[in-house]
Amino acid sequence: MTDDRWVAPPVLLTVDLVILTLRESRLQVLLVERGVEPYKGDLALPGGFLQHAEEDLITAAHRELSEEADLDVETLRLEQSGVYGAPGRDPRGRVVSVAYLAIAPRLPEPIAGTDAADARWQPVDHVLSGDLELAFDHRRIVEDGVERARVKLEHSALATAFCGPIFTITELQEVYEAVWGIPLDPRNFYRKVQKTDGFIIPAGSARKSATGRPARLFKAGQREVLYPPMVRPSESSNAKEQ
Repeated sequence: MTDDRWVAPPVLLTVDLVILTLRESRLQVLLVERGVEPYKGDLALPGGFLQHAEEDLITAAHRELSEEADLDVETLRLEQSGVYGAPGRDPRGRVVSVAYLAIAPRLPEPIAGTDAADARWQPVDHVLSGDLELAFDHRRIVEDGVERARVKLEHSALATAFCGPIFTITELQEVYEAVWGIPLDPRNFYRKVQKTDGFIIPAGSARKSATGRPARLFKAGQREVLYPPMVRPSESSNAKEQ
């Protein structure tokens, strides 16, 4: 008689973290230099294996971020951004990774720890262009995370968190340009912002800009979900508008 009892295949589970912030008016991603094989010396996203079978995924994500980059996890709101499990993505065996995303302003310099030889912020465009090579399939994970962040700016008031308490429309536009990775026409941007009720509200008297013209000041409104959304223009349509 044939023994056809099913046996579970050996599958390992990891978490990877896409942490985004704005530094020097550029969207940047947190990367670590791997201190162990495989891909020792290569850049990668912070992350790693679950510590034990009972460890929760979000707990593992917080632990890895704290251990590999010494970032205060309490200041970050992590959300699942994808699951990656293609055969062959990891030379150590069949490894499935759950990716988490966070985008937050004013994040500090990371400090490497555990199996990371270094930790640093790197411009996202260097990763997306392929100028920076990443271990495993981490470039794809970054691509997906960045796209998710760009969509969040379309539908939420997240961009105001990257401005000061009081800001100009130009300063807000610079946040959108940095995250979306495209230049925006100032007139069209101003019109879209003003059409989105409750997104931003006037904040006191004007001040002089660098050109000597008075610039209106604003602060974040109460609305968290934008309607209508700040729809991202395509590069071709944006070029026509300019």
